[in-house]
Parts: sequence; C-alpha cells; structure tokens
Amino acid sequence: MKFEELNIPEKVLDGIRAAGFAECTPVQEQTLPEALRGKDIAAQAQTGTGKTAAFLIAVFSRMLTTRQPEKGPSPRALIIAPTRELVMQINAEAKLLGGAAGFRILPVFGGVDYLKQREDISKGVDMLIGTPGRLIDYLKQNVYSLKKTQFLVIDEADRMFDMGFISDLRFLFRRMSPYNKRQSMLFSATLSHRVLELCYEHMNLPVQFSLTPEKMTVEKIEQEIYHVGRSEKNGLLLGILKREPSGRYLIFCNTKAAVERLELLLNANGLATASISGDLDQRKRMKVLTRFKEGELPILVATDVASRGLHIDGVTHVINYDLPQDPEDYVHRIGRTARAGAGGKAISLADEEYIHSLSDIEDFIKLKIPVMQLTDEMIVTNYRRRPRVAPKKNNEAPPRRNHPRSHPPTRRRK
Repeated sequence: MKFEELNIPEKVLDGIRAAGFAECTPVQEQTLPEALRGKDIAAQAQTGTGKTAAFLIAVFSRMLTTRQPEKGPSPRALIIAPTRELVMQINAEAKLLGGAAGFRILPVFGGVDYLKQREDISKGVDMLIGTPGRLIDYLKQNVYSLKKTQFLVIDEADRMFDMGFISDLRFLFRRMSPYNKRQSMLFSATLSHRVLELCYEHMNLPVQFSLTPEKMTVEKIEQEIYHVGRSEKNGLLLGILKREPSGRYLIFCNTKAAVERLELLLNANGLATASISGDLDQRKRMKVLTRFKEGELPILVATDVASRGLHIDGVTHVINYDLPQDPEDYVHRIGRTARAGAGGKAISLADEEYIHSLSDIEDFIKLKIPVMQLTDEMIVTNYRRRPRVAPKKNNEAPPRRNHPRSHPPTRRRK
C-alpha cells in the first residue's frame, strides 16, 4: 500500500517523501487506517519494522485534521519512551516527517541542560517527546499540563515495565485528559498480560494488532555462534574483527566493567573503538553515537543501553561478546543490524559463564543458531593485553611504582 492511498494530509505526505518512504511497511499498513480514523491502537511489533513512522504519521495527520484546543500549557501530543536514545531517535524522525507542517517538537531527557529544556517547554510546544522521569519532574513544577493533551503514544511499553517505569506511567495517566477525550497508541515488542492490563485501564477500547512473525528475528540477519573458552574470547574477537576490517561493528557485553576492558583491549591493538554504558555522561554518549553513526568510528562497545531505541544505518555486524541473560535482549541486540532491508551478521561467543542462556534464547527465537567450527588459525594469540605506555622523554627514568617491595624494610622497635 502506498501512503497516497490513505487519508493523509498533503503536508504530512511532503514529510514522508522527504524521509524517502515510498510504500507502507506491514505495521504501517495495518495500524494507519484505524489510527487515522481516531481509534486507539495497541500494536505488537518488533524493532526495525517502521512503527515509529506509523505513530508519527498518524499523530501529525490527526493534529492537522482535528480542532486545536485553546492555547495553553498542554502539548497537543505526548510521546513517552523508556530511554534517552529512543527519545532522540523519535525526535529526529518527527522533525523530518512533521517539518512541512511547522509543528513545534521538543525532546526532554536527563543529562542535558535542565534549565534550557524547562524554558523551552514553558514557551509552548505541539509535541513533547520524553522519558518518564524528566517529564514528571517538569510536570510537578507546573511547567506544563496534560489536562488538554489530545494524543498519547507509549513506545516500547514492555521495556517500561522492565525498567521499573510503570508507577511513573500511572502518575502521568492520572494527570492527563480522560481516556475518552484523547487518542492513545501503545507499541510494544510483546503484548503481555501486564501490558494489556495497562491498555484496558487507560485506553479507549484499543484495536489490537500483532505483527510479530513466526521468526522473532529478521530473516536477513545471518546468525552464528562459537563455543569458546573464556581465556580465548579476546583472541577470537580480534580474529573476527581483523578478518573483515571494513565492517562496522556493534559489540555487546553484559557489564560496564567488561565494556571498559574491551574498549582498552581493542584500542591497544590498533582498532579504533569507543564505548557507551548507562552511567556515561549524556553529552559524551551523544558524541560517541554521532561518530559511530557517521562512520568515523568503526567499532562501538556497549551494554544493553544500546540494544533498544537506536536506529543506526550501516551496522554490518553485531557481536555478542557475552550472551545476554534475557532472550528478548538477544532479539533487540541483533536487531541493530539488517535494518531497512539491508543484510547483516550476528555473531555470538558462548563461554562457560553465559552458556546457560543459549537454550532460552533458542527457545524464544524458535531457531537453533548455527554453531561454527573453531580452528586455531581463527584465534589471535600475539596481541597486547593493555594500552601502550607513552615513550619516555629526554632519557627520563620511568616513574617509580608505589609498591611495598620498592621501599626499604622498616625497623621494628624493640
């Protein structure tokens, strides 16, 4: 189905053309007709299916064709997302799709200028996109109101539950316009009982859609797994990276400590690498992600903070240095490659620490991941374990280590 076949205003069609979209994806084809009629939507769809464009096109179209309430502190549309990265992605796509309509769109999230965001909201906004914590913070200060908000979107609802945001969502719902006075849309990777309970409690008889295929993972992702001892993981990873040096790699670890060690290891061996984890300063995180998105940085190491919400074109390989302990995280991790119809490869390294996760992952994706044969030639053995030390200048002596053995023994008093 082409977008021109739907009841979409011309200004929104201009934005769709600017984004380069020609035909609807399955999630757009199924949800848009009902959403454009003003129906509430609860859709189950996996990452990378075009769901962000689906709810943005619907909201922008309805904003242009429905009566605007009196000017006031309430944004006409509120979009709630669980992570800063997802908020930034939605904001970028919203400004592209809604640019021709002239809507004032504002993202709010932690880690950036607090007072500036507060001032921008107070000036009035058509669409507010944010994480629950920062949205509640400004709402409690009466910077804005939700009493006359006409459109609500909850993205990655299952992730909201996983991250403990359900009480925050209920706090926002209790301060919104009544469910029958607004149009609400919810998108989630799974429509579990707790997500459906949220729909029935705070939405107006939503039309349900399930667009998750039998195969939980995109068919164009070539999946493979290596069974490897923990002592050989670094050597195998270096072998994989050096075998295809032109690739763009997103490598996942389960802990922040593992991410930091891997970043040091890869840089020490001449592979330009940066990392992101949950407690990285927001400006630094955005700078790293920009470098990776623009192709300046070929390798990014991350915890699961990057597995959801990031749309990065051109990722050729996702490597699970650690197998995730949650099967859903496996699907979201490898979904960072093979996006927008492209191909990609997902490589997992299964060691003795995380091998117990493999059976749960394969049960969840309904697929046996092909096991690849491991040979000695694939493992790099002669590599640097730590970064190079800066060379000495002017024949200066190396710094003395503060080690107990470097000091003369202390005489004991009799």
